[in-house]
Amino acid sequence: MSQQTASIESAVRWKEKLLAGDKYYFKTLQPSMLAEDMAVVYAIFDKSTDEALYVGRTKKLRRRLYTNHLQGNKSTARLKKYIVEDNYNFPEIDDYEKAKVWLKNNCYFQYVTVQDSRQRGHVEGLLGYL
Repeated sequence: MSQQTASIESAVRWKEKLLAGDKYYFKTLQPSMLAEDMAVVYAIFDKSTDEALYVGRTKKLRRRLYTNHLQGNKSTARLKKYIVEDNYNFPEIDDYEKAKVWLKNNCYFQYVTVQDSRQRGHVEGLLGYL
């Protein structure tokens, strides 16, 4: 088996593990639903298409979701920035506040726990590739 084949098989296993987890909808998310410190790789999905919009990793999932994706400013809110700049898929979203509202109403996330920081980066890369 080649290195590339092994990497693809590993990526598929991680993807299956991620997708087997619970879905957390931003619209109903409460901070108490997530542990304070969770080292994870996560993906944010469009609920109407189940398309992954973003793959990330963090040692503190709750903080990352709230401070970056839901409340973050321009320097930390990469997904909102992508949505604002994507005039083709999101022509009606032209500022960060509209992007935040769209995320809350139209997205969910799933995650998989990955404690080792090096492996977390590897898994993020594999899932981002898929």
